[in-house]
Amino acid sequence: MENIDYYLSEVLEIPKEATANCGAYYTMKPVKKGEFLLQEGEVCQSNYFVEKGLLRMYSLDKNGKEHIIQFAPENWIMSDRSSLYFNEKSKYYIEAVEDSEILFLTPDFFANLKMQFPESIANNDLLLQKHIRGLQDRVNSLLAETAEERYLKFIRMYPDLLQRVPQWMVASYLGITPESLSRVRKELVKAKG
Repeated sequence: MENIDYYLSEVLEIPKEATANCGAYYTMKPVKKGEFLLQEGEVCQSNYFVEKGLLRMYSLDKNGKEHIIQFAPENWIMSDRSSLYFNEKSKYYIEAVEDSEILFLTPDFFANLKMQFPESIANNDLLLQKHIRGLQDRVNSLLAETAEERYLKFIRMYPDLLQRVPQWMVASYLGITPESLSRVRKELVKAKG
């Protein structure tokens, strides 16, 4: 489990010799493509760290149309925070896009790390603030940017996902139709040529 070890030692700056002790606060589970970790109406029980594979979080509107909120490739954490921390029924689905290896982090994972390694929590707080900033930027992007601008941001945020997910998922994330995404991609190719 090299990705979680990297995350703990390099991102949160927990001493490498102590990362094995953190295993008490998570369990690894293989998850098949199409398997749900969370469905609408359930209460989220974990944060999900992607050791290998890819997850997506989405909601369904009243017409049954999917709206992808986030992707989580390797080294990312995904969760429905409202459900997990406030014990609310989830409005979202979290599904494996690929066969994956997921670490189910206990709800008190970060609190336990804070008690054992108080210096690491400053890094976690910074990551949380960056996540909040990213969500705010995403809302603004959906409201104020063109489809082309959103697509270019998507490529910067998820550089390898275009080869890993179908075009309709990218379009859903961008808030456009697959046909509009095709037009945007053709225009970008034409502009480069």
